[in-house]
This record gives sequence, C-alpha cells and structure tokens, in this order.
Amino acid sequence: MRKNIIHIGLILLLAPCYTACSSFLDELPDNRTELDTEQSIANILVSAYPQSTNCEIGELYSDNTDENSRAYGYWQKVEEDLYNWKDTYEEGQDTPQALWDACYAAIASSNHALQGIKNLGNPTSLNPQKGEALVCRAYAHFMLATTFCQAYNSNTAEQELGIPYMETLQTTVAPHYERGTLASVYRKIAADLEEGIPLINDDAYSIPKYHFNKKAAYAFAARFYLYYMQPDFSNCKKVVEYANLVLGANADEVLRDWKYLGTLSPNGDVQPNAYIDASEPANLLLLSTSSTLGGVIDAGYGLCMRYSHNAVTGLEDCYSTGLWGAYTRFRQQPFEPSRSPKISFRRITLMAKIAVSGGGFYPYAMVPAFTTDETLITRAEAYTYLKKYKKPATDITSWQKSFTTHTQTITPEMVDQFYGSMKYYNLNEGVITPKKTLSPDFTLEPGRQTNFIHCILHLRRITTLGEGLRWQDIRRYGITVQRRYFENEELMDITDTMDKNDLRRVVQIPANVIAAGIEANPR
Repeated sequence: MRKNIIHIGLILLLAPCYTACSSFLDELPDNRTELDTEQSIANILVSAYPQSTNCEIGELYSDNTDENSRAYGYWQKVEEDLYNWKDTYEEGQDTPQALWDACYAAIASSNHALQGIKNLGNPTSLNPQKGEALVCRAYAHFMLATTFCQAYNSNTAEQELGIPYMETLQTTVAPHYERGTLASVYRKIAADLEEGIPLINDDAYSIPKYHFNKKAAYAFAARFYLYYMQPDFSNCKKVVEYANLVLGANADEVLRDWKYLGTLSPNGDVQPNAYIDASEPANLLLLSTSSTLGGVIDAGYGLCMRYSHNAVTGLEDCYSTGLWGAYTRFRQQPFEPSRSPKISFRRITLMAKIAVSGGGFYPYAMVPAFTTDETLITRAEAYTYLKKYKKPATDITSWQKSFTTHTQTITPEMVDQFYGSMKYYNLNEGVITPKKTLSPDFTLEPGRQTNFIHCILHLRRITTLGEGLRWQDIRRYGITVQRRYFENEELMDITDTMDKNDLRRVVQIPANVIAAGIEANPR
C-alpha cells in the first residue's frame, strides 16, 4: 500500500472528554500531560473509550430502517445521507467524521497510557491498566475497521484497504502513515487482545461495567474472532473459548431478565433506563457516547420519523414469528406510539446534558457495547460452523426461555423444520420474512447449517435491534438491502438496492482525511 499523509485530527487529543471539534492541531504532540504516577495513568484511560458510536450508522445503513412519508422530518442531514448510502460531508454527532475522530482520540489515550507505563519501568502494579489500554486500543481499531473497511474475507484481506493502526505516540505533526491492509489490521487487533486480556483485573475498577473488565474483554474477543472468519473455521474454536468464559457453566443464570424488563412501563424512559443499568448482570460494558441514537431509533421519541423502523420492517424482527410462536410471546413487547410510524423495543434512551449557557442541551446515549445475550448468540453461530448442532440448539433454547414465554427445548430437527420451510424474503411476491438470501465469502453448507444460521441471524436481529449490529451481519453474509418507501404502511416504491458487490457497503472515510492525502474507499 502506498504511503499517505494523514491528519488524524484528534488522535493527539489528551483531554479526558471528547469534543465535537474536528479541526487539526497546530501544536506539537509533545505538549501533553505528563504521566508520572500510577493514578495519572488510570485517569487517562477514562478517555480511552470512543465517545462516539457506529450504532446509528449501522441502523440507518441496514434493513432495520425504511423511509416513511416525506411529510415526516428527520433530525440531522446526516440521517438522510446515511439512509441513502451517500458519502456524507456532515461533521456533527453520529457522522463518520465523529466516529473517526473519537476512535483515534481513544487510541491516542491508550498509547499515551502505554508509554507512561513503559516510562515507569512496566511495574506489575500497572498490569491491569496496561491490559485495559491494549484492549481499548484493539476495540477502537475494530470499530474503525468494521465501519470503514470491507468485512473480513480471508481470500482478499491482504489486498483490501485497512486503516492506520496506531501503536505508538506521535512526536511530530502530520507524520507519514500507511493505511495498510485489512489483514494486517486484524492481526494487530488479535495481538493486542491476546496480550491485554490476561492482564485485566476487575478489582482495579470501582464500577467495572464502565471499563473493559474481564467478561467484557472476553465478549469482545468472541465477537472479534467470529468476524475474523478462517476457511477452516478454526477461529470459531476461539469464539467458543471466550464466550464460555463469559457465560459460565449455565448461561441461563447470566442472561438478561427480560421478564422483569417487560413488566416495566414503556412510557417515559423506564424500560430504557433499566436496559442500560450498570447493575444489570447482562450488561458487560456500557459506553457513554455523544449521540442522538436514542432519539433517532427509539419509538418513544419523535426524531427522524421519516427514516425509521416501522410496522412493516417489524415483520422481519419485532413482529416476526419464530420457533417460539407469535411475537406476542416476547417478554418485552414492541412500542408503537400513536401518530408515529416508528416501532421499536424501548432500550436506548435519548439522554441530555443541559448546556451551562445558551439554554441548549447536549444529546448523548449510554450504549451496551457487549452483553451476555449477544455473546450467547455469537457462541451459537460458532458452534454451528463447528457442526456441533446440539450445542447451538441448547443456546437457542436458553435465549428463547429468557426472551419469550415459550419454554420448549429446541432440537436441531426443530430448527431444520421451521427455518427450512420458511419462505425467503421476496418483495416482488409480497413475502416479508426474516429469511433472506445469504452469500457469504466463506463456505456455508445447505441444509442444517444454513437453517441454523438463518435462526441465529433472526435472534441477533431481534436482540440487538437499534444497536447497529444488523449491519455487520448484512456485510458478513452478503445480504441484499432494499430501500423501501412507504405511505401509511403501504409500499409505494423501491428507491434503491444494495447487493453484496456494491462499493457503498463500506462507509467512506471523512472528507478532510481524504483531502489530507489518504486513499479513499473506492466508489
């Protein structure tokens, strides 16, 4: 890959809190806080977590979003751009620019902490902080790679564009960088994870859920290795290994109490506040992000009604039928407000910090980056590729007993029968189901293996609705996405289609980064 000059902007930011500013720094990066105590190193790691999220990008890019009547409005222009798969020039909250800046700011803090630890002689007392810094660095690069790069394909990863992997503090302004390959990025993420995870110690945190505690790091590793698919599926063994460390001997005991959540009022923010509660055992890592995510995707808010998840979209997830029967068996029911096309589970709230002056407010969202529920589904997918079908059937049973009122024990034969007989989604024939044609770049056997994957994709779509992970499944499995325009839930038009070879499936890197000389994603 050719060398490029890149202004990574906020990679040099040392303040503990993220700012929305994307301007370039004029001062040399050596003008930064000196980390000369163990406490100062612990303090800077507070800023080693991206204070932006790709959840809204993922939701608006995916088939979780449709266009409703053009009489409805939206919140920011970026929502229109993302829904229409445009290379956006917006720079505010939830934009690719904001994500890029936030991730490299987090990486800078991680590297600053690692350099500080080295300068202090690598004392063993700082092993927990070193482990956290390495895993945080891996996570921020993972966020960038899964947004601005192709989905990992072992056959092409050595030729695909990566993102600059920052492993050291910068000592000059505007140094030369190489974008590198996607393969090299994934290798470096794996190396940081494997070095960092053994060092993490939960006793180092007063509130572990706001840091990469042990279980959160294991869950991250499980998801990472699932995406890091190998031709022989050897990666799936590592997925299972790490997921087992999260779920323990009995997964039923650590899943979310969906029954309790469903008893709470869907009005106000009662359900969302319970969903993101740090005391909820299912929440492994909670991130405070500068985002309007809750207002955009949550039906409890009137923001972005034009581009939203509606009742027809819901036939593919929150209103869908599964092994459990009808959606009425869900312990948490979808929320459908009057005079709004938006339908959702109430999980992510729009939070606001009131500005000191000016009378405005600063929107943010508390996002569960990793949960036991999603880790369970991740393990089931790995077991499926290892052809240990009784094990994913057991995981599906655990999910069903937790999420629904149906308590039957699921068998491989039941998965085969239900998903093998389900019709494929076909809008031309008026068939709207969760089952869509899969075209992954790895081998997926027809029959039982394919049926299990359809089931698992169905469960993950329901479980993580509103959190952006559906987009990653679309990318990994080569699922075609249609842009559907509705008036009063009546389909009026198909305005665009994105198949697996569409270059727009990779979000374009920020315009100012391209202008600085780094190679853009092809279009």
